[in-house]
Amino acid sequence: MDDGSLPAIAKLRAEGGSHVVTSTFPSVTGPAYAPFLLGRYPGPVGLPALRWYDRARTQAAFPHYTRSYVGHEMRHVDRDLAADAPTLFELAQPAVGALSVITRGLGRGQRLGNDLRFALRAARTHFSGNVGGWLAIDRAIGGEVARRIRTERPRFVFAALTGIDKTSHAEGHDQGTVRDAMRIVDDVVAEIRADAERDGCWERTHLWIVSDHGHSPVQQHEDLVRVVRSLGHRAMAHPWVFRVRPEVAVMVSGNAMAHLYLDLASRERPWWPALGARWQGLVDALFERPSVDIILLPESPTRCAVLGRGRGRGVVRMDPDRDGRPHYSYQPETGDPLGIGTLRCATADEAWDATIASDYPDAVVQIAHLAGSARAGEIVLSASREWDFRARFEPIPHLSSHGALHREHMLVPLVVNRPLAGPARRTVDVMPSALEVLGITPPAGLDGESFV
Repeated sequence: MDDGSLPAIAKLRAEGGSHVVTSTFPSVTGPAYAPFLLGRYPGPVGLPALRWYDRARTQAAFPHYTRSYVGHEMRHVDRDLAADAPTLFELAQPAVGALSVITRGLGRGQRLGNDLRFALRAARTHFSGNVGGWLAIDRAIGGEVARRIRTERPRFVFAALTGIDKTSHAEGHDQGTVRDAMRIVDDVVAEIRADAERDGCWERTHLWIVSDHGHSPVQQHEDLVRVVRSLGHRAMAHPWVFRVRPEVAVMVSGNAMAHLYLDLASRERPWWPALGARWQGLVDALFERPSVDIILLPESPTRCAVLGRGRGRGVVRMDPDRDGRPHYSYQPETGDPLGIGTLRCATADEAWDATIASDYPDAVVQIAHLAGSARAGEIVLSASREWDFRARFEPIPHLSSHGALHREHMLVPLVVNRPLAGPARRTVDVMPSALEVLGITPPAGLDGESFV
């Protein structure tokens, strides 16, 4: 925006504002759409990661009981979501969704980029590693979004332009093709605005731009499933999930985070420290790997141990207060793995304020909600800088990655065309803010708060 490359977005900033907010953990496309469209953290509403293991065996199919939203299983996202968490599409009609992983509430004609023809095009683009193809998709989808707004005037539109992410993975997030992808977003903004100004409805239009996650350079790729197998465990991982009597499910996302599911024969989720008798050796071995920065060991739905490389152990806890809102605590024990000091009985806003300047912004809240969710793994990993956890099976080797708790992944921009009435902190605040603009009463149980 500052160097003039994105004039339409810069104009929005000048009139409304530009803010830095935190994404969610995992900071991964798909789960990180849940805050925008449901106002909820992804783990508790059923999307713990891009790939996960269905211990309860209620959603994923026999014989592997795993889910991967990379490919044809993306069609299951809406069914995997908690039924009692309504989407913006369900609440604000008529609506349009473009390239959205979450589509519940949209009719067939309201979904852009959701038909078989487009799915084949996207699959061909992805698996051939055609970076330029993603830019062509963004141009086509962006143009159709602008046309739909101009001709149909829907009440709510959600458009996910993914070229910035795809080009960042393939060439590095600071390369020229990434700027080309950003300019496509700018062109779409300019067209939407020009149409609205011409039709006299710009003053009633709210146009917000936000990202689901950040990016940072990757120099080395850890083949996490091979590491687990080398330690003597029968492990399964995508794309080859068919294993005889697997002991560990290695589910990588982003690719800088991973869930490891243990004792797979049990449909009841086990917790630490009871798991230590059999699995402490695996934790110790993982911590010897330079790829691992943080290990989370969930001890109950409200308590999680946090281990940081060379920084000792602490504990995150989430407790309900008299008003029904959760409060958060973080207690360093043998060290301070998050580098924030002690935090006692803090509100979500207080926890955000206490962590925003750290290397792990909003980590206390994000850890609490993910680690305690029913579909999370028994070991959750956040990668070290310049590392990720997937060395094979990517169509293009990743030069930039995301998914971890690091600030480069967790901090994202929010640009709005109207000044905000209150502080913007998290992407989970976007949905209740949109509801307020639209005059819709928010449903119960939202994790976010309106900033308008």
